[in-house]
Amino acid sequence: MPSGIEAFRAALAARVTGGTPLAAGHGFRGAVLVEGLSDLAAVEALAAREGRDLPAEGIAVVPMGGAMSIAAYAEALGPHGLGLRLTGLCDANEEPFYVRGFARAEVRHPSLHVCVADLEDELLRALGTDRAEEVVAAAGEERRWQTFRRQPAQLGRSRHDQLRRFLGTASGRKIRYGTLLTEALAADRVPPPLTALLARL
Repeated sequence: MPSGIEAFRAALAARVTGGTPLAAGHGFRGAVLVEGLSDLAAVEALAAREGRDLPAEGIAVVPMGGAMSIAAYAEALGPHGLGLRLTGLCDANEEPFYVRGFARAEVRHPSLHVCVADLEDELLRALGTDRAEEVVAAAGEERRWQTFRRQPAQLGRSRHDQLRRFLGTASGRKIRYGTLLTEALAADRVPPPLTALLARL
């Protein structure tokens, strides 16, 4: 049986993709709109580290399946929908979509937190390559990582860029490492967009 937050996300997705009415009464006062499941994993992992239960606090973290969907989600959740307080987390190159989407939905004063390149880049820079490689090894992927590094396309690239590309080379890997890399962060090394995001919720 789906949890309250899972049921809410499913109902919201049905509203956005098929126009199914979205009933009020889910108990949420705010929503964080993120691009995908790896972002969701990182936000949930950081909240858990800080002893926070976001759904219990009335905050729904919502993966949209891409920044192009921001206007539809903001319309469903913002002032013309459920009237929730909206927050966004996005990559730098997706920021214009968020800005236009919030404006189109007439969301006033949205809180938007932007990663320099993307969230994986933020996490890898915060951890450093040595620590990130330790996380990969602890996850049982040392051999896959070393094999990947020897591929011709990776020769001459920095370890940071190699790691960032490695995270996106297998289904589900970015999601898994969204959690693992976030959990490995020292308390004073959390990337600024994530620190600011949690502080606003």
